[in-house]
Amino acid sequence: MPVSSTFMFVSQLDPDRREALELLLSTMTSEPGLADPNNSVVPFARLPGLHFARIVILDDNTAADNGAYGIATNPAPPKLAFLGDIDGRGEDFVKDLAGFAGPGLSRIFSHCLDFNPAVPLAAWLTAHNVEPVVNYSNWPGRTVRQVHDEAALRAALISYLPQERGLAASPSDLHRRLRNRAMKEGRKPAARQAVSLEERLREALDLAISVVFLVVLSPLLLFVAPLFLLILRHRETTDASMLARPSEEHLKSLVVREDFQVTNQFSAYGTVKPGRFRLWTLIFVFWVLGVTTRHLYTKGRLARVGSIHFARWVFLDNHRHLFFGSNYDGSLEAYMDDFVNKAAFGLNLVFSNGIGYPRTRYLILDGAKDEQAFKYYIRRHQLPTEVWYKAYPGLTTADIARNARVREGLDSARLSDVLARQWLAEL
Repeated sequence: MPVSSTFMFVSQLDPDRREALELLLSTMTSEPGLADPNNSVVPFARLPGLHFARIVILDDNTAADNGAYGIATNPAPPKLAFLGDIDGRGEDFVKDLAGFAGPGLSRIFSHCLDFNPAVPLAAWLTAHNVEPVVNYSNWPGRTVRQVHDEAALRAALISYLPQERGLAASPSDLHRRLRNRAMKEGRKPAARQAVSLEERLREALDLAISVVFLVVLSPLLLFVAPLFLLILRHRETTDASMLARPSEEHLKSLVVREDFQVTNQFSAYGTVKPGRFRLWTLIFVFWVLGVTTRHLYTKGRLARVGSIHFARWVFLDNHRHLFFGSNYDGSLEAYMDDFVNKAAFGLNLVFSNGIGYPRTRYLILDGAKDEQAFKYYIRRHQLPTEVWYKAYPGLTTADIARNARVREGLDSARLSDVLARQWLAEL
């Protein structure tokens, strides 16, 4: 499949220049938090392989909760993060980014303490790039161009329907006529790039290594499981659980940036519970999640949730903090309900290792099932995203998948009436 990558440039923000930075970032938006694709600072629309991007200030808003665990309650210094999801290789994107938006990016990162204008921007960005511990893509290998081409194809086919339907003798004939017209007008996008043998072998090797590692490790896991569960249950029954409501001021700063499109952004930042036990548990959970996102959840769904375009988990500050960012369809309320109802165990596996999460049992039970406490936790850890960009506004994951099926239906010159009816129902 075509190569896809992520980027996340992180640098410590100069607190004295925060207000000036926020003012600059506001000039990049058409609505609060929603990027103008052609803004003069970072013209996102000029980066054809960029799916999503965001600029967010990472604040440890819940640092006061840390006192319940005997660790410092003074917030970590704020950081500035610019992150996104791209087609192609990261090093190529950084060069393009520095070329298209070098002056604007320099203006943005000049508000950071360690920005050095004497260093070539591409080199500085590369040095400040932080890799995700886990990355999820709704459909790996689907490019920005493919999304746009397939949306345009379906729109063209719909425009042909009124005329062609009256001339067709059957559903199969209507499919053929629509296909011929699309081909004649050059509307049919090129077939998606086939996965090379080298890529197939690399994926197979990665899966094989993961399976072998798990098999080799399984006797040890079985041996330590009773001790692990004892320690876990002790931690679960004694760890503090903060059920405080998010402040009205904080909620307003979030809500004002939501629901301008069919898709929304989510940025959250929090502290990992202290001690090696929780950290190693979280690292192992992320290892398993990484294997599943690379090899199992590759066809439009994360567990049973199909509304996420991209998501990532990132360790920061030597594993003391965890950042989670996602791009999802619908409202945040619906997004949270989706996970609570369909994949609460997955939420518990990861986020119960963070300070303030509702109490769990045996790592996967309860937790997010305390719906109100979970939603308070989410909102308290959520951060306002200062600038957010989506390359294909108006298209949900369901729309994109449907458009892909429409394109695939034109691969065959002739369909049976049954298959043609099914294909026509997608229009």
